[in-house]
Amino acid sequence: MNELVTGDAVVLGLRPARLPSRALAVAIDLALAWAVYLIVTMALLVATASLDDAALAAVQVGLFLLVLVGVPIAVETLSGGRSLGKLVAGLRVVRDDGGPIRFRHALVRGAVGVVEIQLSFGVIACIASLVSSRGRRLGDVFAGALVVRERVPTARASAVPLPPEGVAGRFEGLDLSRVPDGLWLAVRQYLMRAEQLDEAVGRSMAERLGDDVVAWTGVPAPEGMPAAVYLAGVVAERQARDARRVLPEEPGEREAAGEGPGTDGAWAGGVAPVRPGVPSEEGASAPEEVPVVEPARRTGFVPPS
Repeated sequence: MNELVTGDAVVLGLRPARLPSRALAVAIDLALAWAVYLIVTMALLVATASLDDAALAAVQVGLFLLVLVGVPIAVETLSGGRSLGKLVAGLRVVRDDGGPIRFRHALVRGAVGVVEIQLSFGVIACIASLVSSRGRRLGDVFAGALVVRERVPTARASAVPLPPEGVAGRFEGLDLSRVPDGLWLAVRQYLMRAEQLDEAVGRSMAERLGDDVVAWTGVPAPEGMPAAVYLAGVVAERQARDARRVLPEEPGEREAAGEGPGTDGAWAGGVAPVRPGVPSEEGASAPEEVPVVEPARRTGFVPPS
């Protein structure tokens, strides 16, 4: 599989689309566009029958540019690179780095596509796609875009490998709150595909990602620890913190932390919290206790005295 590697060292498991699937998508898009063009043309001919030949020619040119050029550009821009034909064929247009295309990418592809697809009946586009190693036509090359396959058989997603024993515990005091989510995603995807990468490429990616994590945490990595092991340990520590934050506390954890009484009624650590209205050991009185309405009085039932 010809994988794409973004500037953030994220390996994208996307396959470039080849000529047969692209031809199917283009055929569907052209059939729909020409059908709309002919229908609108017939309607305009009836509505503008009183115009002269020059005006009719101007209307035809404007209609051609609007329906066969402008509409496909707008559809690709608004749908993130998916036209109706690409949706049916399971394709999508992305940038060279794997990101979503913008208006300028769709504009260049549409403008060049008029020449290499419609005016040349697709001959130029077919030759360029066959010559290109990633199946790109001239419009893709000039726009810096690539058509990829979205519906492909994928293997079962692998989990992030665990670090060596004792490594995750070395990052318990590390502040990970400032690390952005995009960087976490890049690190996770690198760890899941590290075994598939060339050794030198994988080492370079790990060092780059490790430097980014260090820059956000402000604490250098342990001396002598490989970058891949450092990343695995940091991710394991973050996952452990997320698990502790989501999962309910086990009985006895609050007592061990000094947040509740033990089984004998005594508070852990020998220190009880200051209750409202009860003087503390230093002699300072806590705020007055807020009166609580008895459950019986809330319901309107008052027991006899």
